[in-house]
Formats: sequence, structure tokens, C-alpha cells
Amino acid sequence: MRTNTLRRGLVALLAAAISFGALTQAQAQSKQDTTLRIGYQKYGTLVLLKARGTLEKQLAGQGVRVQWTEFPGGPQLLEGLNVGSIDFGVTGETPPVFAQAAGADLLYVAHEPPAPSGEAILLPKDSPIRSVKELKGKKVALNKGSNVHYLLVRALEEAGLAYGDIQPVYLPPADARAAFERGSVDAWVIWDPFQAAAEAQLQARTLRDGQGLVSNHQFYLAARPFAERHPEVLRTLIEEIRDIGVWVEANPDEATAQVAPLLGLSADITRKAVIRQGYGARPISPEVVRAQQAIADTFTELKLIPRTLSVRDVIWTPPKNLAQYPE
Repeated sequence: MRTNTLRRGLVALLAAAISFGALTQAQAQSKQDTTLRIGYQKYGTLVLLKARGTLEKQLAGQGVRVQWTEFPGGPQLLEGLNVGSIDFGVTGETPPVFAQAAGADLLYVAHEPPAPSGEAILLPKDSPIRSVKELKGKKVALNKGSNVHYLLVRALEEAGLAYGDIQPVYLPPADARAAFERGSVDAWVIWDPFQAAAEAQLQARTLRDGQGLVSNHQFYLAARPFAERHPEVLRTLIEEIRDIGVWVEANPDEATAQVAPLLGLSADITRKAVIRQGYGARPISPEVVRAQQAIADTFTELKLIPRTLSVRDVIWTPPKNLAQYPE
């Protein structure tokens, strides 16, 4: 009897050891298999971060690989996040509002300081238009649901016009520039570096930029499932983004030299875009939540999104055991 009891105990211990070994092996394999899929656009700190390769080195210790995908604009990027093709990305103010309204399971993770001069309503150099009020009845190209969509709404409001007073022509940046050059549209609402390129290459005139109208924050967003499973990865990522931003602010010329060939633009054009951007990723503050809620409410009132949103419901809160990145 004693021998049988001992045998059963040994079998139970062996089974437990095998089970534990299988579990830890599965956990290790899962960790090694983690891929952080980042969506980026042709501007901003993510372009430099990708080129430098420092994020890959930092995350390698956590068993995480990094995959990069370029998108033409924020709405397209967040559609990628919505359908599960990326885990993280950066956009302007308006795309997250439209994405949340469409049911995207996203979280605001961090934001950059305001950059109101980094977006503008542009006119052809020989346009007779001299004020926003003169856009009434005109064709205005923009990327629907992008940061400049809100700039246009606010600029029209400032001029005493309603959104319905213009003819919006919804085009991504490359198509919008082609329409602008052909004269198929009367104005183009666009962001950097496309804005800086049009100013230099087409001698486009700025009718109204965002100063005094909008903040033009850049937001870093994550798919909720990824944020919940990998908060430590997000912390490392934001720290790297923050470090790059601090470096760019202190070294705009060197940053320009690195970014220009990546964008395929001249140093003069690139530097203009670089210095108009805000730098220093930081947590989402209550003030930023209120500003973003105002944008959401504006598009609800215009019936451009189908329902009222609560922005505070989609703000990332790191686990208590994860130290928050500094303000």
C-alpha cells in the first residue's frame, strides 16, 4: 500500500512538472511570437523612430518583433487598426473620432503638443480668393475624417459660413494634390509635409492655418486588445517616441538631414515641416480629453458621425504596477 501511494505521488509530481514545463514553454513561445505592428504616415517622429531602429533593439529583450506599415492618412491608418492589421499608430485629432464612431476598439495612449501651423487651407498661387468667406460655393479638397476636416469646419464657422456652404471633395493627399494642380478644386486643406511641399513647389498660398482655431494634436493610439495584453510594450514604445521628440527639438537641422531622404523632399521643405510639428509625447490630460470631446460633438452636430461619443471611455489607463511615463 505504501509503495502504491508513493508511486501515485511520483506520477502526480511528474504530471505537474510536465504541465508546468508545457505552460512556461507556451508562455515563452507566446512572448517570442509577439509582433508589434505599427502604422505610420509620411511625417512625424515615427518616421525617425523607424529609421533609427532603436525601438527594435529595446523590444528585442521583451521578445517582441516590430513591423511597420505606411498609410496615406489617419482615416486609412485607423481603418487598418479597426480591421486588425496594425496594433498602434499615430493620427491627427479627427480620425480617432470617426474611428470610434465606426466602432473601432481603440484607445488613446499619448499625444504630442499642439502644432496649429502644421495644417492649412491652401489656394493656387493665382487664385482670386482672399478670404475664407469667399469659399462659399467653391470646391474644397480634403481627406475626409482627417485632422484638416476639423480645421475646415472651424475656419468656415469663423467666417460665418456653414459646412454646407462649400462643396467638399474627399480625396487622399496624392489625389488631392493632383486635383489642386489641375485646377479641379478651388482650395485644398492639407497637413505637413504635403503642406510644406505645396507651398514650395506649387507656390500655394495659405488662406488660413490652424493658429487660433485648432490645436492640431497628434495622437498615438492602440488597439484595445493589444494594450491590455502588452502594456509594458506600449510603455517602451512611448518612451522611445518621447526620446526621439526631445532629440528633434534640440537638433532640428540634423533631424531634417535624416528625414528629408526618407520623405523624398528637399531639406528646405522638410525643415519647414519639422519645425512646425509639436514634440514630446505625454499622457492624455483631462484638458485634451475635453478638447477632443468638443471635436466629437461638432461632427455629431454636423451629422457626419452617427452617434454621440464619450472620448473619456477610450483613454488608456496603464496597470497600477506599470510605472507611468513622465509628464
